[in-house]
Amino acid sequence: MKALTWQGKRSVSVEEVPDPRIQEPTDAIVRITSTAICGSDLHLYEVLTPFMDKGDVIGHEPMGIVEEVGSAVTHIKAGDRVVIPFNVSCGHCFMCKQGLQSQCETTQVREYNSGAVFLGYSRLYGSVPGGQAEYLRVPHADYGPIKVPNTGEDERYLYLSDVVPTAWQAVQYAAPPSGGSLAVLGLGPIGQMSARIGRHLGYRVLAVDPVAERRSMAERHGIETLDSSSDVAEQLKDLTDGRGPDSVVDAVGMEAHGSPVAGAAHQAVGLLPSPLGRKAMETAGVDKLAALYTAIDAVRRGGTISISGVYGGMKDPLPMLTMFDKQIQLRMGQCNVKRWTDDLLPLVDDPSDPLGVLDLKTHTASLDEAPEMYEKFQKKQDGCIKAVLKP
Repeated sequence: MKALTWQGKRSVSVEEVPDPRIQEPTDAIVRITSTAICGSDLHLYEVLTPFMDKGDVIGHEPMGIVEEVGSAVTHIKAGDRVVIPFNVSCGHCFMCKQGLQSQCETTQVREYNSGAVFLGYSRLYGSVPGGQAEYLRVPHADYGPIKVPNTGEDERYLYLSDVVPTAWQAVQYAAPPSGGSLAVLGLGPIGQMSARIGRHLGYRVLAVDPVAERRSMAERHGIETLDSSSDVAEQLKDLTDGRGPDSVVDAVGMEAHGSPVAGAAHQAVGLLPSPLGRKAMETAGVDKLAALYTAIDAVRRGGTISISGVYGGMKDPLPMLTMFDKQIQLRMGQCNVKRWTDDLLPLVDDPSDPLGVLDLKTHTASLDEAPEMYEKFQKKQDGCIKAVLKP
């Protein structure tokens, strides 16, 4: 089959790889009909290269048609249309029962002291082949796959794999008071959906991004937007009675603009041989923290910061005096996809499309065009916000 493979820093290519097969009774094989490029995939493309191996099949936002199931899989069958959550979880361990499927104790990657296995996402998360391919082996398919109706565009349901639940969790963790204010930093796919969810739940949403096309998309959904600037925290305070927003979602993460020292560190680590690069990241890694610093400055005293943008540094400097003095609450982490499925499936299935899932994709491409789409997405060219591949 064809699959998108990692070849090196800023280098991916479509290659012929062996077809997946059932390896465990809990496996399923899915023929992929749509698979999206995530902002997190760009971390593999740039910052997390020390944890990648040449030929790794990437991608963690897939859906498709079940081709075959193992003997222990009973809730789906061949011919069913399914969305595959990006985290591989068992559904019955202590963590899964707490609704913390991204920390699944059955699939935790203990070699790197990481949480649950993720599809197509580096050694840190198990090096399991991902979904930017014609076919996908789905581990723990006795629990993970989300069965969806056989009618309607893929894009109505596709984002249940990651984008919609990640954004929903980000807003739930931000927990603004009823009728309160929510700032969203970054208007990539997660930021777009976080802003829409915040508005759907009745909050005043203020969203920040330097890219005009991204602000325009948010504005179509009734979101107030601000251009990024050095005084954006002050602007947010001015718009919220001088206090700052009740809650802030950081939907940017480790590759924020405006962090030149950390950017240089990323470049240096990326040039090291992989074993040395992994050790450097594990012991001395730093992130670009401009977005998080803005969140800390902007949020009101006693407010909450919810971090959905991925961070990977082990030596990040934080302004603890300010955080303590302002009594800031922090919540963060990878999304627990299955925890939110029952809340979200009715919303994406609603013909009125209350979350605007049909207005997120900006580009459609074949699998063969994926390398070009990665470059376009990373460079924010051609208004690229969300690209969907059709294998």
